Amino acid sequence: MAEGTIKRLTDKGFGFIDIGDGNDIFFHLSALEGVTFEELTEGQRVTYTAGQGPKGPRAENVTPA
Repeated sequence: MAEGTIKRLTDKGFGFIDIGDGNDIFFHLSALEGVTFEELTEGQRVTYTAGQGPKGPRAENVTPA
């Protein structure tokens, strides 16, 4: 599993994870494991599995690190 830092959260149930190489990866609240969207904070470390969504790369199985 990869690690990153939550860069931005929206009020629509999705956000972006800074993956550490200058790029971000999208995630949706449906990809969360063991945590609710409301419990996440910007700057929080998370682990995730890289996947592919209809509009490009996305994080799946997102959990707090």
